[in-house]
Amino acid sequence: MNPRTVRIVCAGLIVALAMSTAPTSAGVLRGASAQAGDSNAVIAALTRQADAWDKAIVRKDRAAIAANMADDFRSIDGAGTVEAKPAFVDGLMDAKLTIDPYTVEDFDVRLFGDVALLSGRTKMTGRFDGKPFTSHYRYIDVYAKRNGRWQIVSVQITRLPAP
Repeated sequence: MNPRTVRIVCAGLIVALAMSTAPTSAGVLRGASAQAGDSNAVIAALTRQADAWDKAIVRKDRAAIAANMADDFRSIDGAGTVEAKPAFVDGLMDAKLTIDPYTVEDFDVRLFGDVALLSGRTKMTGRFDGKPFTSHYRYIDVYAKRNGRWQIVSVQITRLPAP
């Protein structure tokens, strides 16, 4: 895998992982159209779903990762490169990639009917082909509820300068 592909894979992974490890005590905002009681339940369910996806990514569980993603999933990395579901999942499965545990800051969920925006900021570390890497990103993940099921349809990341 060339260095650009490594950056793309890491960027996509950062987004995916960042949203899924968000602490439940983090600040949560609701879209104006959401009902307070219902939105709290949806936010809790999305947080659990995102956490499960994170764990699947760390353990490289291809089936669990893919199940959380819509077939028309798209990822846009910090360089503007667009990646579809198959390439995104294949990148995460690369045996050369190892992701260390990380945390999410500034976690936020906003609901708009059958669309949810999950965003936050993360610092990720790990190794690719034995070489360490560190990445800082702000992300937004878009989930859509289709046929009664929430799935991630889009990920966008923005690189942040190292602190």
